[in-house]
Amino acid sequence: MSQWFETKVKYDKTLETGNIKTVTEPYLVDALSFTEAEARITEEMQPYISGDFTVAAVKKVRLDDIFYDPNGDKWYKVKINMITIDEKTAAEKRTPSYYLVQACEFKYALDTFMNGMKDTMFDYEIAQITETPLLDVFAANLQETLADKAARKKAEGQGE
Repeated sequence: MSQWFETKVKYDKTLETGNIKTVTEPYLVDALSFTEAEARITEEMQPYISGDFTVAAVKKVRLDDIFYDPNGDKWYKVKINMITIDEKTAAEKRTPSYYLVQACEFKYALDTFMNGMKDTMFDYEIAQITETPLLDVFAANLQETLADKAARKKAEGQGE
């Protein structure tokens, strides 16, 4: 299961007018810890930012899944309430759950979410869909991690 961290990167950005403005931009990173999240966002951002930048904040974000749309340029957070029945009292219970959806506009966010949930076996209701300020999402690349481990073992003389 992925652990997501929202990171905020602060740097000096050159505007179209030629002026320089200090900006803080949010990104989402899949990592195992706060330290790894900071290291990953630093690695991901280095090719795109000329000059110095700092990771101004790192915080855990609760997400149950992410639905990607390659045509989307915005990120929407969807809050649903999973509906269950308490066996003792026979009362409905609503448990919140959060999803992130990539889409170009609200309608497509809803469509992408509904498509992603079509095989779901539980009852739910959509409580809220909001556009987030996130600029990008960086999922863990497990293949790269496995390749790095193999290369390290080989360098240490333990691998093939």
